[in-house]
Amino acid sequence: MTQEKLEIFKYLEGWAEENMLTFLKKVEDSWQPQDFLPDATSKCFTDEVKDIRARSEGLPDEYYVCLVGNMITEEALPTYQSFLNSLNGTHDETGDSMKSWARWTRSWTAEENRHGDLLNKYLYLTGRLNMKQIEKTIHYLISSGMNMQAENSPYLGFIYTSFQERATFISHGNTARMAKVHGDVTLAKICGTIAADEKRHEMAYTKVVEKLFAVDPNTTMVSLADMMRKRITMPAALLYDGQDNNLFNHYSAVAQRIGVYTTKDYGDILEFFLERWGVGEITGLSADGREAQEYVCGLAERIRKLEERTQKWSGSKCSQMMPFSWIFNREVEV
Repeated sequence: MTQEKLEIFKYLEGWAEENMLTFLKKVEDSWQPQDFLPDATSKCFTDEVKDIRARSEGLPDEYYVCLVGNMITEEALPTYQSFLNSLNGTHDETGDSMKSWARWTRSWTAEENRHGDLLNKYLYLTGRLNMKQIEKTIHYLISSGMNMQAENSPYLGFIYTSFQERATFISHGNTARMAKVHGDVTLAKICGTIAADEKRHEMAYTKVVEKLFAVDPNTTMVSLADMMRKRITMPAALLYDGQDNNLFNHYSAVAQRIGVYTTKDYGDILEFFLERWGVGEITGLSADGREAQEYVCGLAERIRKLEERTQKWSGSKCSQMMPFSWIFNREVEV
C-alpha cells in the first residue's frame, strides 16, 4: 500500500462512521444465544433438553455434517479478526482505537461471536454428536489459521469479506430451510437468525467496495480481478479432525450434494456483485483496469460451465461413503 492509497482510507474514516457502523446493532438491541436455549436455572430445563433431543432425531447425518461444518467455521473467529487487523490503513492500531474502521472490526467480531456459541451449545444438547472430535477440529482450525491471499490490502480484504459474508448468508439460510423441512423449527429459527446477521454484515462490506469503486475504480477493479483469479478461499479450507486429511473436501462434497452450498451458489454470488457494483459499466479505467474488467465480466460464464461439468461428473461417479468423526464415524455419501 502506497502512502497515497493509505490516505484514501484515512479520508474514508468519516464515511465509514456514517455508512458502515450504522449496520451494527447496539448490545441491548441484539439477540443473545440464551434467547434460543433452555434456561439451566428453570425447573423445565430437563424437559426442554428432552424436546431438543426428540426433534434432533429427525435430522439426517448428512445435514449434521453440513451444520457442524458451518458451526466450526464460525468458531474460528479469532482467525478472521486477525485477518481484518492485518489490513493496512483499516486495522486497530492500539486494540481499543476509536477510529471507525477499528470499531467496526471489534463490533463485527462481537456480533459474529454469538453464532458459534449458539450453534455449539445447541448441537451439544442434541446428544447426537461427538463433541470432543468437534472441539478438536476447532482447535486444529484456529491453530492452522488461513491465508485469504489479501496481501494486507483493504481493497482485497473488503472484496473477500463481501463474498464470504454472502456465502455464509446463503449457507445458513439453506440449513434453516432444511431444519424446518425435517421438523426442527427452533433450529430453523437459529440458522435463520444467523443468516440475517450475515446478510447485514454483507451489506456493510458491499457498501465499502461500492465506495472504493467510486473513489478509486482502477485499483478496485484490478483488486477484484486479482481476488477472483485466486478464487475465494473458504475459511474452513484447512479443516482437520486428527483423522481425515481430506476433511474439507469431504464436507464440501456433502454440502454440494444436499444443496447447502454449491458451485452454482458461487457463480450466483459473483453475478450478484458484478451487478451490485455495476462492474461492467465502469469507465475511465487504465489498460490494466480494462483488462481486469473484461476478465471478471467473463468469469461468471466460465463458472457456469464448471458447474455443468461438476454436475455431470457427480451424476456419473460412483457414490462413496465416508465416515465423519463428528457423528461418531457414521458414514455419509460424498
